[in-house]
Amino acid sequence: MKRSLIAPENRAAVRDSLGVGVAVGAYGFAFGAASVAAGLSVLQTCLLSLLAFTGGTQFAVVGVIAGGGSPGAALAGGLLLGSRNTLYAMRLAPMLRVRGVRRLVAALGTIDESTAMAVAQETPELGRVAFWWTFGGVFTFWNLTTLLGGVTGSLIDPAAVGLDAVVPAAFLALLAPRLRTGVVERRIAVVAAVIAFGLIPITPAGVPVLASCAALLVAFQLGRPR
Repeated sequence: MKRSLIAPENRAAVRDSLGVGVAVGAYGFAFGAASVAAGLSVLQTCLLSLLAFTGGTQFAVVGVIAGGGSPGAALAGGLLLGSRNTLYAMRLAPMLRVRGVRRLVAALGTIDESTAMAVAQETPELGRVAFWWTFGGVFTFWNLTTLLGGVTGSLIDPAAVGLDAVVPAAFLALLAPRLRTGVVERRIAVVAAVIAFGLIPITPAGVPVLASCAALLVAFQLGRPR
């Protein structure tokens, strides 16, 4: 009789983590197609998913480039959005207790989904299981679908199928669950939109995205207890 490689007490966490991996990983197709449509090569697109590996940052970079912004502005906006992961790392470090090379791998895997799945578990042991399985699931499917989307996007005429709409549509799909459930998130979104729309007519492409990050500071002030 074959023994399962997954302990019975871990099966629910593994199942849920892989479910998140498949669902979130599917968005990689949209990123791959949008990235190629914005002018990046398939190789550059795949390297962004392999090395940057945070959906919001990747879509922000491609969005700035697609809008005519400079690579510097695109990377600066991406770094600002990705900096939130350092806060996640501070929360996860005592739970994961990793050293050496595993610490570098854990840093790459510290994203919204792996953090949420880890902290939602009842014990640190289950938290570690959920973190690694969520990271593995999202990373695998995201990179596979990025390649598929990039290859597909390079074989068709982007303008003919409306791939210019992929970036905002996919970005909104990633944000929608947070906007439905979080008061702070809605405040950030509203303030960021006001800042961005106000600057679009008078600043170069990429600047509105960078400036809208100031909404984080405004939302923080609005959310502070009086």
